[in-house]
Amino acid sequence: MTSPPIAIGDIQGCHTAFQTLYEKLSPPTDTPLWIAGDVVNRGPGSLAALRAVVDLGPRATVVLGNHDLHLLAVSAGLRTERPGDTIGEILDAPDADALLDWVRHRPFVHVEDGKLLVHAGVLPQWDATLALELADELQRALRAPDWRDTLQGLYGNEPNQWTPNLKKRDRMRVAFNAFTRLRFCTPDGAMEFKANGGPDSAPPGYLPWFDVPGRRTEDVTVVFGHWAALGLMLRDNVVALDSGCVWGNQLSAVRLAADPAQRTVTQVQCEACRSPGGE
Repeated sequence: MTSPPIAIGDIQGCHTAFQTLYEKLSPPTDTPLWIAGDVVNRGPGSLAALRAVVDLGPRATVVLGNHDLHLLAVSAGLRTERPGDTIGEILDAPDADALLDWVRHRPFVHVEDGKLLVHAGVLPQWDATLALELADELQRALRAPDWRDTLQGLYGNEPNQWTPNLKKRDRMRVAFNAFTRLRFCTPDGAMEFKANGGPDSAPPGYLPWFDVPGRRTEDVTVVFGHWAALGLMLRDNVVALDSGCVWGNQLSAVRLAADPAQRTVTQVQCEACRSPGGE
């Protein structure tokens, strides 16, 4: 019987913390590793962190986060580096093309054994099947020869709400934003992108996406990162992993046993990775 996966939160270039956590976990070779995106950026070791994750090979399932996509966008000339970014060393690396190609071929969503891995969230109107369909559409577009044009069209805040009759570009943008940026939404799934505090900082009429009554992914365990101000949170069907390593807090891993009562947490401190940069 395969060991349950170990899910790891946002690394964000904190290579030393990731190596320390990996050594502390000492996972058997048959243990799958799930990484919730944002492998790079803000921390001082983005290149080393990315290479370390690539070197894990097929045992690692890594979903795309907003910082990973920012790396691709900068590499394509679609966006510029921002103060606090630490992706320049990747872009300047001799193996940059291979690393960027690896990033571009990561999934947005992974579903296995009743668990769904995503960087930020899933809109309450989507079940796991629809989330996978939308993620697959994004993934195929990002892996195509014209991926730069696709990526350029994915950035933007509108439309901020899902409807089944959206045209392709709008449908993909809504999915892109939900999977990589979502924190708060209205009960009918209108997304809000400015607030990034804790759950109690929701604007009027909004709530954390995972608290929307009747959310259609309640039948699976959703595992995600992205939301450092939320911190580590374990519920029976929700596991939040971003405990703010890049802010000098912790890097967290959770062993995703089928029985929620059997899930265990492993953490390391990240004082050396404190970044003045953003989310």
